[in-house]
Amino acid sequence: MADLIVDGGHPISGTVSPSGNKNAVLPMLCATLLTDEPVTLENVPEISDVAKILAYFESMGSTVARADDGATLTIRHDFNAFRDGDADLPLGIRSAVLLLAPVMVRTGTLTFDTDAKGCALGLREIDPHLEILEQFGARIVATHPYDIRREDRLKGQEIWADYASVTATETFAMIAATAEGSSVLMNAASEPHVQALCEMLRSMGAKIDGLGTSRLSVTGVERLSGTRVRVPDDHHEVATFLAIGGVTGGRLTVKTDITPHMTLILRQFEKLGLQFETTDDSITVTGWTREISRPYTREMLPKIEAAPWPYFPADLLPQAIGVAVGCHSEIMFWNKIYEGALAWSSELAKFGARVHLSDPHRLIVFGGNNLRPAEVEAPYIIRVVLGLFLAAIQVEGQSTIRKADPIRRAHPRFVEKLTELGAQVRWA
Repeated sequence: MADLIVDGGHPISGTVSPSGNKNAVLPMLCATLLTDEPVTLENVPEISDVAKILAYFESMGSTVARADDGATLTIRHDFNAFRDGDADLPLGIRSAVLLLAPVMVRTGTLTFDTDAKGCALGLREIDPHLEILEQFGARIVATHPYDIRREDRLKGQEIWADYASVTATETFAMIAATAEGSSVLMNAASEPHVQALCEMLRSMGAKIDGLGTSRLSVTGVERLSGTRVRVPDDHHEVATFLAIGGVTGGRLTVKTDITPHMTLILRQFEKLGLQFETTDDSITVTGWTREISRPYTREMLPKIEAAPWPYFPADLLPQAIGVAVGCHSEIMFWNKIYEGALAWSSELAKFGARVHLSDPHRLIVFGGNNLRPAEVEAPYIIRVVLGLFLAAIQVEGQSTIRKADPIRRAHPRFVEKLTELGAQVRWA
């Protein structure tokens, strides 16, 4: 595992372009299995999970062509791909669960184990995915490893999910797109990456209504065609770069076309004293007052709550916490999704930050901290590394973030982009 050496306290200014959204590109890649025709994806981030899925495709007889820019891929699963042998799913990536639906639709059979390793965010069950497969007509023949089969075309269903799961919603959309009849999912997730997948399926000929809402309606079609689509920019990375520019006293512009998705995100960071200017194709951080916005009900503690979209994303809570350690007063952070996802906050004390973990979901960050450089250790959680980085980059002096590799799973060339802007950051 590599360490990240951060020489903080220097303004970071300039203009930067974000990477494609990791959480969008993975289901979009999996959805290419739903057609025999070529599919071209633009703005593909160069991350390990993408490389693993592409290697899996090629091992099953598919073709992958990479354009000179490195960010455009054309994938074709022709008639012979995925026809020979068992369609065992790859291990080592949690996103392998997104292959369940398209492999089942394509081949009628699949086998897999549950040994995929992603982020250390507690248990993530596969039950919602298996339940969706069963409701559409697939049979679970065996478990550990799983052996799942279908004998006929899957049939449309009306499903009311227990909770708004992003990947389960994506599984539903990929199955329902070619299932016989109409399907409805109540309590559907509506995150930008879910919308991106549904928009891609639409461009392939799927009939989907309700994008961006909690009710997804799909009328199945006989077959889907090829398409050419762009992976949306990563709103997590957009916000992270803006926060970095703000806490270092810089003026940083992020060029992006996803400003409509950033409204609530920016408002929460404004609670932490960050100031922004927006245009149709860019967002600029212009300053940082360090002042926490106080609620009108003075007895209440200021707070930022993370929950399923359209709430503030849980994947941006660590970055907001990293900003808050440099603010003048206290604020509470509430992660309503993941249990134990705030346990890393004890590392912030090494920077001199005063924090209190109220329970596995709520953290109070106190203001007026005398921050100092530190050596901290990151857990295997992508965005937590960024939270620790934001604490380090605002402190004058050299800090070390040990085991910082998870950044590379979602943010390609993250360090390189920052050094091009003048940041003194390096891998060790």
